[in-house]
Amino acid sequence: MFNHASFIWGAADILRGTYKQHQYGDVILPFTVLFRLDAVLTPTKEDVLEAIGPTYVDTEPPLAMIRNRTKQAGNEHTYNFFNRSRHTLKTLQGDPDNLEENLRDYVNAFSENVREIFQKYEFEQTISGLAHHDLLLQILQHFTKANLHPDAVSNEQMGHIFEELIRKFAEASNETAGEHFTPREVIDLMVTLLLHDDEELTTPGIGRDVYGPAFARKSMPSWNTALRLNPPINGVIKGHLPEGADSHYILWRDRK
Repeated sequence: MFNHASFIWGAADILRGTYKQHQYGDVILPFTVLFRLDAVLTPTKEDVLEAIGPTYVDTEPPLAMIRNRTKQAGNEHTYNFFNRSRHTLKTLQGDPDNLEENLRDYVNAFSENVREIFQKYEFEQTISGLAHHDLLLQILQHFTKANLHPDAVSNEQMGHIFEELIRKFAEASNETAGEHFTPREVIDLMVTLLLHDDEELTTPGIGRDVYGPAFARKSMPSWNTALRLNPPINGVIKGHLPEGADSHYILWRDRK
């Protein structure tokens, strides 16, 4: 079985000598997210571009419009994000002289909710650093070899891959993995204890605000766990990140 996490972390071999060990994750983690998103959007990309057309140049197109038009075309876009660049991460590599500029344009072509993720990662600086050291193309070529399409890697598998990358990042930083994520079994137990006696949450529209430093972890609370509770939760659970947790934003944002 192909070990995606080990292969992806192999990008450290490209970074070694230029970046310090504790910096590897700052490059590898956002590129993992980027390539996953690129793979997820591939099946509907052409239909999304056709749906958007030339109308929306300076404004973001409504997601509902994209969904309706792609559905009418027979290839409905069901995700809550999109990218309106005509490039993919693979086609970008065909123009190495303009790779830095084109990659920036590609990232900026995402919908606002995804752009926000890469802003938290300070991805612009990552691109600049890799380009400055002539490593940007090598990193892209490396990640292209890892097939992160949902047909090859399920959402659950992708979660495990990301957790393993965080563990490797922690090791490279001489830290313990527990400082970066909490095992899902522990999360499931905590969420169950926290929410299962809250009868009001079975009523649609009832909300709860939850704040805690643990939101910087991969999934705290675990919305999947909350949805599996019996009786099911029909209310709204809103999590709040503490200050200074920007570097772990994606670990929380994908469960929001």
